[in-house]
Amino acid sequence: MVRNPLSKSSNKYLRKFRKWPHSPYKTFWHHNFGQHQAMRILIQAAIPSSNENLDNPSLLSTLVHSFKTCDCDPTPNAYYFLIKTLSHTSRLHEIPPVLDHLERVEKFETPESIFGYLIRVYGRVGKFQEAIDLFYRIPKFRCVPTVCSLNLLLSVLCRNQECLKLVPPILFKSLDMNIRIEESTFGFLIKGLCRFNKVGYAIEMLCCMINDGYHLEDKICSLIISSLCDQSDLTFMEALAVWGDMKQFGFCPSMMDYSNLMRFLVKEERGRDALGILNQMKEDGIKPDIVCYTMVLSGVVAEGDYVKAHELFDELLVLGLVPDIYTYNVYINCLCKEDNVDEALKIVSSMEDLGCNSNVVTYNTLLASLIKAGESRRARGLVKEMRIKRIELNLHTYRIMLDGLVGKAEITEACSLLDEMLEKCFYPQSSTLDNIIYEMCQKGLFTEALELMKKFIAKSFAPGARAWEVLLLNLGAQLDYSESTLADLVKAN
Repeated sequence: MVRNPLSKSSNKYLRKFRKWPHSPYKTFWHHNFGQHQAMRILIQAAIPSSNENLDNPSLLSTLVHSFKTCDCDPTPNAYYFLIKTLSHTSRLHEIPPVLDHLERVEKFETPESIFGYLIRVYGRVGKFQEAIDLFYRIPKFRCVPTVCSLNLLLSVLCRNQECLKLVPPILFKSLDMNIRIEESTFGFLIKGLCRFNKVGYAIEMLCCMINDGYHLEDKICSLIISSLCDQSDLTFMEALAVWGDMKQFGFCPSMMDYSNLMRFLVKEERGRDALGILNQMKEDGIKPDIVCYTMVLSGVVAEGDYVKAHELFDELLVLGLVPDIYTYNVYINCLCKEDNVDEALKIVSSMEDLGCNSNVVTYNTLLASLIKAGESRRARGLVKEMRIKRIELNLHTYRIMLDGLVGKAEITEACSLLDEMLEKCFYPQSSTLDNIIYEMCQKGLFTEALELMKKFIAKSFAPGARAWEVLLLNLGAQLDYSESTLADLVKAN
């Protein structure tokens, strides 16, 4: 039997038969459409406020009015857009009323990302206290704060040294807020402490991290090791103890970590300890490069263990490493400290045959050794060799040669070298100049000494008290000639 469509048993849910049709104003589609229209009104109102006139009516009132007109409730995205617009247009003073309205009027759970964005903005403009207050206020916005907000706040504060003292109260407060500190939190704290050379505190934080049972991250350990050389509060014994603890808890150092620790030990004049770390490196299966060997070699030479230095140099050659100019300079310094200049000169010749050209540091080391041995003639020969090779003489070179010439009382050559120094705006040590003027006066070259004095005073470089004393003592014999000249010099000085 065919059912009569007009019978009482017809489907009452069909639009043509139902007594009260569903209102289109209460559908999910219409609700979304209203929110979309309200957002369009808000965006249009925000465009002129960011480009033309910053004194427009409050965007908060625009937000409230637009959503009320469209018969829908404001969304978290609308507030997020409003806060971003105010921050981009430097209208941060309008953000507190927005937050007050969001806290008191709205009922939805505010996304944590809004507060994270605003904390970052406050940190960028230096409003650190506002960022802290906002973090404490997060639960009032019907939002459960997590470690994400805490880490973001810590990353902002740890970029400013003055704000480090604000961190401990925040950590205690976060416990009351039921925020569980994670490994990432320790990472932010340690990075901030290392950034401002608070390595001792960073190590204490690392110990707390280990004691609480957190996993030890290699990146954090590497950061602490790399920061050692920039601080002065940690002793080499403490550094070695921390290194041992890190390895015991699973830290796998890289070549860079070994290099940083060896650099710290060499800086602390602990060459033998640096050698121990080099041996650890080899035991762990990491082949040291030429930089590692050069650092340890310099530390061993500085401690005067020349036998071990020769062994290290032979070892790196056996391993197939190619010494660079820095390695050669350290080894040449070792030979010169042993008063073995001839062997050092052979090393210079052999390294140049291998394509590694010597530099001014190489020659300065050789010159200092020759001058110390009283071989000024050989030193002058090396200077000529430097000029032939077009190696520029630096201030240290001139001072080494001057000391040698003065020691041999070769004043004429010393004066010639002084003139060359003045042309390059190099100045001798004050004691060296005093000795030269003294020797000139002793040899009766009083007039030449006064002329030399004039040259240096013209360059705003005055000799020491000894030079003035010797000039005054010799003034009596040539008073008529020199009185006015000396007076002018004293006035200029």
